[in-house]
Amino acid sequence: MTRYRLSVCSVDASRIKFEERHSIMGIFEAREHLKKFNRDLNIIEFSESSATVELAAKALNTEEYRIAKTLSFLVEDDAILIVTAGNMKIDNKKYRDEFKCKAKMLNPIEVQEKVGHAIGGVCPFGIVKNVKIYLDESLKQYDYIYPACGSSNSAIKLTCNELEMIINNSKWINVCKEKE
Repeated sequence: MTRYRLSVCSVDASRIKFEERHSIMGIFEAREHLKKFNRDLNIIEFSESSATVELAAKALNTEEYRIAKTLSFLVEDDAILIVTAGNMKIDNKKYRDEFKCKAKMLNPIEVQEKVGHAIGGVCPFGIVKNVKIYLDESLKQYDYIYPACGSSNSAIKLTCNELEMIINNSKWINVCKEKE
């Protein structure tokens, strides 16, 4: 698998090309992962961006809480992912109780290097090995949800049971609270 690195002193044009290449690689890797579960053909790709909860909900014509956003954090030196409902945010006290450290989100370059997807398309499919994935309890209240699929214009409709099965080795946690 080829990984691209972004030089800190790159110009905007080369950054765009890097992000386009990385987005293509991200959806390819997510598709390969989902293929193992015969769900690769269920990926929805949009002509418009679905890079934020708001944009994804609009593209899917659904409520924001149904968007399963994937947040990336650093625990010690390891990247972790937390998949949560779109209307939720991290509760710092709950996070600290669960992980015994302060919540520290990865910056965009760290996300690409440590997780394997670019911001806007981060998902729990086709990621770098050994990244731990946690599912927030907030997802369980919905009969179906839409996580991204490795690009800033993709998603897939899944139940929580399907998501848990496809991710494999994930753990359910409660580290979020509703946005105000």
